[in-house]
Amino acid sequence: MGQQAQRTARRRKLGAALKEVREAAGITVAQAAAAVTGDNSKVSRIETGRHRITPAELAALLDLYRVGEKRTRDWLIALASEARKNTWWRHYGQLSPGFSEALTLESEAENISVFQAQLVPGLLQTPDYARVVLAGAPEPRTEEALDLYVDIRMQRQRLLQREQPPQYHCVMLEGVVRQHLGGPRTMASQLRSLAAMSQLPHVTIQVIPFSQSMHASTSGSFNLYSYPSPMDFHVVQISYLDGELFLEEDETTRKCQRLFRALQALALSAEQSTSLMMSIADELERE
Repeated sequence: MGQQAQRTARRRKLGAALKEVREAAGITVAQAAAAVTGDNSKVSRIETGRHRITPAELAALLDLYRVGEKRTRDWLIALASEARKNTWWRHYGQLSPGFSEALTLESEAENISVFQAQLVPGLLQTPDYARVVLAGAPEPRTEEALDLYVDIRMQRQRLLQREQPPQYHCVMLEGVVRQHLGGPRTMASQLRSLAAMSQLPHVTIQVIPFSQSMHASTSGSFNLYSYPSPMDFHVVQISYLDGELFLEEDETTRKCQRLFRALQALALSAEQSTSLMMSIADELERE
């Protein structure tokens, strides 16, 4: 039996790249199938990201496709090298495929760039703020479920405290930090937590002031995950009502990178953003 696998962004990218080099080499699906001791459907599953390819299978295909250029070969091997390790979120039980993929992308990224037009990002939320956000989900949640998801969100934040954390850069609209989610006390505590997090050398938080919002508000919230060479891989995550959308096409991720740089340019500096958040926290605490 083939190793059926979830169609993650990395597997889709790898599959599309393998199909491209196969076709460039003039190799048929049947010839590829023989190289991996399978049938045509196995090759189809590999090329659509539905088969977790083994190192031996990948080596056989790369040799068959005459992929001799070291950079290309290293890139494809890096894309395929998914560590089989116990992830911390497994003990929470069955999570949705989209949520599991988001956790995997987040945990392995070297750089995380986030634009938020509505809420403080999950990796920066305090427990009280997170509970208010999670309680506002379209589907009602029990207190037990809320406890579970708040705990997961807090566990996620250990990512920014580990020995080799990713570079994390967040840009938010001023409306996000001006909201009173959970009331003045909860929001003031959240803002002071943001200010403290912004002091970490690998965390940058910027706020786009209201004076610039008309230019930025046409952009929906997104996360951009980037992975180091030789993988040289980027994924855009967009959340919607029923789940998560992951986009790994080169042109799409390049557009997202350009957009994020434009949003950074509209924002206050990290120091000015911290001062703004602290002043808003002071105002809330006086209420």
